[in-house]
Amino acid sequence: MLIHLRRAFAATLSLAVLATLTSLDLTGDARAQDAKAKNVTAALAAKAVELPDMALGPAKAPVTIVEYASMGCPHCAAFEENAFPMLRSKYIDPGKVRFVFREFPLDIKATAASMLARCIADGDAEKYFAAIRQLFKAQDQLMTQTTETLEEIGKQSGMDAQAVDACVKDQALLDKISADKKFAFETLKVEVTPTFFINGEMVKGAMSFEELDETLKPLIKR
Repeated sequence: MLIHLRRAFAATLSLAVLATLTSLDLTGDARAQDAKAKNVTAALAAKAVELPDMALGPAKAPVTIVEYASMGCPHCAAFEENAFPMLRSKYIDPGKVRFVFREFPLDIKATAASMLARCIADGDAEKYFAAIRQLFKAQDQLMTQTTETLEEIGKQSGMDAQAVDACVKDQALLDKISADKKFAFETLKVEVTPTFFINGEMVKGAMSFEELDETLKPLIKR
């Protein structure tokens, strides 16, 4: 009887050990798959599609933040007004963060604003970020008096009304913005604005500078 019990216990123990090892293997596999998926997403998020990226900060910075935003999004405007200046001062200008802004317009008015920012910049990142700052500051007017607001902001950047009109009717530019938005939605699963990718890790929704700061500190120290 004692020998039988010992054998039964040993068999039970072996099964338990096997189950534990199997569970660890499955957990390890799941973690590996999750890490692989995150690496793929990070690579995709780091890559421009149709339009060249508008970015501040060095390409070799230890952290890259990609923001998908709509010019008509109040939370995006709040981030631009309250968090971005401190982010730039503490992390971007000292070379610790590369910040990329990508268009994800949620309506035709936001689309027109994104197109104007591209036209004003003409490939110059500093001009682009200055333009989106102006557009975010004028967000309320942009939503209610779109044409007049676009013309006024265009005028401040040296564009007359005809140039602004030609810009927002540029079908090639519109197609590129639309293609980039489609890629973000279908491939990166961007659904809301703002959406951030911090070294490839998705963060949905508004962030205060304090929240962002806490996220960045350990990444900078690595």
